[in-house]
Amino acid sequence: MPSQHPTIGRLLRGLRTRNGWTLKEMSQRCGIPLSTLSKVEHDRLSLTYDKLLQISQRLNIRMSELFAEPDAANEPPVTARRSIARVDDAIRVTTDNYDYFYLCPELRRKRMIPVLTRVRAKSLHEFGELVHHSGEEYIHVLEGRVEVHTEFYDPIVLEAGEGVYIDSNMGHAYIAAADCDEALLLGICSSADEQLLQALLTLHGDNGTPAKK
Repeated sequence: MPSQHPTIGRLLRGLRTRNGWTLKEMSQRCGIPLSTLSKVEHDRLSLTYDKLLQISQRLNIRMSELFAEPDAANEPPVTARRSIARVDDAIRVTTDNYDYFYLCPELRRKRMIPVLTRVRAKSLHEFGELVHHSGEEYIHVLEGRVEVHTEFYDPIVLEAGEGVYIDSNMGHAYIAAADCDEALLLGICSSADEQLLQALLTLHGDNGTPAKK
């Protein structure tokens, strides 16, 4: 029996259908090859964080909306929302360096994005270029030890129970510290700018593809 939990393919297909776009039109709008989108929609392929952020920027929607299923009806804003975060309900995104679990995916228009991240990269050489993206973020080490590299500060090592808050525009990378195979982080990404995505589109134009996180 098919899983009732949302997948990236299901969410993207729903977004495309609601807007009346063909797969080719969706490909042209978000800058992702048609063959790649087709595989994603059929759950045969996932997308890296940078590609998901590229889609949200090109389509001028918030990342949180990209990971939320459509509402059954247009409901007025509410101020008493609640969502239980369970890993089994999360949207999973796998990259070379990380496994992401985007929590509370059913909530739309979130002002912060909670995500569990399993860190596998063990060196900057393995990780690649430092990440730059808009907003702010806080990460808290749940398991293992993490070496935090940032553009303007010396590297630091965080133990389980410790965290760091940074401006996400500053280049950064999280890697597993020495003698640690993997680490588990809880992260919160946020921005107070309601027009954040439009500002990013203006800033990056058609080349707005951040480095892989």
